[in-house]
Amino acid sequence: MFDYTGKVVAVTGASSGLGKQMAEGYAQQGASLILLARRVERLEESAKAFNEKYGVEVLPLACDVTDEAVIDAALAAADEKFGHIEVLVNCAGGEKGTGTKLVEFDRGDWDFTMNLDLSSVFTMTKKFAAYMAKNIEAGKQAYGRIINIASIYGLVGNTAIPTIAYHASKGAVVNFTRGAAAELAPLGITVNAICPGYFYTELTTETLDTEYFQNFAKSTVPMQRYGHEGELNSVAVFLGAEESSYVTGQAIAVDGGYTCV
Repeated sequence: MFDYTGKVVAVTGASSGLGKQMAEGYAQQGASLILLARRVERLEESAKAFNEKYGVEVLPLACDVTDEAVIDAALAAADEKFGHIEVLVNCAGGEKGTGTKLVEFDRGDWDFTMNLDLSSVFTMTKKFAAYMAKNIEAGKQAYGRIINIASIYGLVGNTAIPTIAYHASKGAVVNFTRGAAAELAPLGITVNAICPGYFYTELTTETLDTEYFQNFAKSTVPMQRYGHEGELNSVAVFLGAEESSYVTGQAIAVDGGYTCV
């Protein structure tokens, strides 16, 4: 099971953090990779490393997921290189205004977060699903998988830190996933979401390393720790696999038990 030899996986936000980790998880299973992010020099470093370590083909592409024209160009380059894409992982994201209370929240920070965390998922899914469906119909690929990276904050609120725009955008990603799954199922494409708990990334390290947040995590996460590097990979590999053809519209929390209590 879960042999990705001959399959192509595209990952946004692949220059660092969870995106880079999941990309390596797919490389370990033999997948060819399309690495998408704005910092192309980092992608090129990862591409070289993954190729040398796992012997897989890797295409690094500069891509701003908020720019539709840039997405079109990246998809065209990927098609020219591989001719098919079985899996898309929408991992790119970010936020502004974290720590600001709802009643004081700036509209500009709200719009930035929604554009990057939600609208980009819509655009990427729209473009790549159409491409996958066309290839499936033409017999160029057997199936399609879209995996959206949401958050536990898309499933529940929190008492640790105000982050209302992030809650709203990630909650919308979860239900966008359900709606897209229902619509794309007849086309041979599944759509699922992963909702990570507390993992170290460039965006979270400063917050997670504070004494306050470490104490908060110990008291609210049943495993009493943050997620370790690579602990998201198995779920990503599972959801993207050909064998997972009857799993769609799901939001799977990988959170050490945070959302179970």
